[in-house]
Amino acid sequence: MRSKIAVLPGDGIGPEVVAQAVQVLKIASGRFNHELDIQEYLIGGIALDRVGVPLPAETLEACLSSDAVLLGAVGAPQYDDNPPHLKPEAALLGLRKALGAFANLRPAKIYPALISSSALKPEVVRGTDLLIVRELTGGLYFGEPRGFSETRDEARNTMTYTVGEIERVATVAFEAARKRRRRLR
Repeated sequence: MRSKIAVLPGDGIGPEVVAQAVQVLKIASGRFNHELDIQEYLIGGIALDRVGVPLPAETLEACLSSDAVLLGAVGAPQYDDNPPHLKPEAALLGLRKALGAFANLRPAKIYPALISSSALKPEVVRGTDLLIVRELTGGLYFGEPRGFSETRDEARNTMTYTVGEIERVATVAFEAARKRRRRLR
C-alpha cells in the first residue's frame, strides 16, 4: 500500500511534535510494508512569515490531493494583532472547509493508573470514558455578519447552522455512540 501524506508542521511546538509523529509513521509503515510519500508544506505563522498568508495555495492543493494530512499546532502571540484573515488560525478554518472536515472527535478517558493524577476526586473521574463530537465548520466559525461597529462600542458574531450541518454532525455522533457502548447523552 502506498499513501501520500501532506505534513504541515505549523509553528510553535508544532514542528517538534510533528517530527516525532513522522518518525512513528515511518516505523509503523515499515513494519506493515506500507510505502509513504511524505511531503512537508507551510501553514500558520511560518507561512505568514515566508509567503504572507496562513494557508498558501500550494499547501491547500497538496492537502486536497493527498491521502492524509498530518497537522501540527499553529499560532503564536506575535500574530495576535493581525486581522482575522492573517492570523495563523485562519489556516485551520480554510483547511477544514476545503477538506470538509466538519466533525471533531474529542475522547476523554481516565486510565486507572492515572486517577491520582487528576485534579478531580477519584470517585468523580473513575470510569470516565466519553467522546465529545464537536461541529467545526458552521456556526461561529463562518457565520456572517461578524466584527465591530465603527465606534467599536458594539460587536457581532453570528451563529447560523443549516439543517444539513446539524444532521451530518449528529450522524457522526450517533454512529460513534453505536460503535462504543450504545450509550448516548
